[in-house]
Amino acid sequence: MIENRLDALLEAGFTDRLDERDRVLLARRALLKSCDEKPSPLLADSWWYAVPGERYEGLFTALDLHDRFPVTLDEGADVVRLPHRPGAFPVFVTPEIDGWRLVIGNLEVAVGAGWGAWMSAVERLSAHCGEAQMFFEDEAGGANVWVVAEHGRIRRRYTREGDPEWVGEPLPWEDLRVDDEDFDPEYDEAEPNEGMADVATACANLSVDPTGIGAGSRIRGHGWLALTAPGVGHKDLGVLVRS
Repeated sequence: MIENRLDALLEAGFTDRLDERDRVLLARRALLKSCDEKPSPLLADSWWYAVPGERYEGLFTALDLHDRFPVTLDEGADVVRLPHRPGAFPVFVTPEIDGWRLVIGNLEVAVGAGWGAWMSAVERLSAHCGEAQMFFEDEAGGANVWVVAEHGRIRRRYTREGDPEWVGEPLPWEDLRVDDEDFDPEYDEAEPNEGMADVATACANLSVDPTGIGAGSRIRGHGWLALTAPGVGHKDLGVLVRS
């Protein structure tokens, strides 16, 4: 199945009509294509989640994603530009990369755009998958957020958009402000849990830095595209064809 057929599958809404034989064939195809694929960096659209590769199945329930079908890393990388049916946007779940699966693309639809929705999603993911992480970086706006959640509760969170904020106890790999060589306790102030790690440092230590994926990355299995709405079928197909 070449790329334009993947587009056609999404446009026509066949993803909810694949039988078991179709799914097995698509999985085999994705695995075979993945063997010849050279891992390359991902552009995660500033926002992504990570869950352990061995317990990732729960993410589809946690994020209410439907009608998934197998794809390679390369096919899912440009997920935000893939065609979609009305109301059913594709979200990309990567193959297992160095022991983790990343969830990227169209998350504003799957999760929501508000702070409460972001935190609720990472908590649900951790409840279903044992652990989950969220990363958001907006260099233009100065926002930098990373979150670690375990078993439904946030363990550690760093937020910077204006004044920085830390929640939870520092993780072992974090450099603390009070330990910095330039910190003078007589003149400087810092909270006991005040770390100094940005998103790039955090994701590299916690799971996978999408921009660092390359020849040295360990890739296992295939990825998935899953939709933000169930039962897409052929509803509104006439409108799509005429547009």
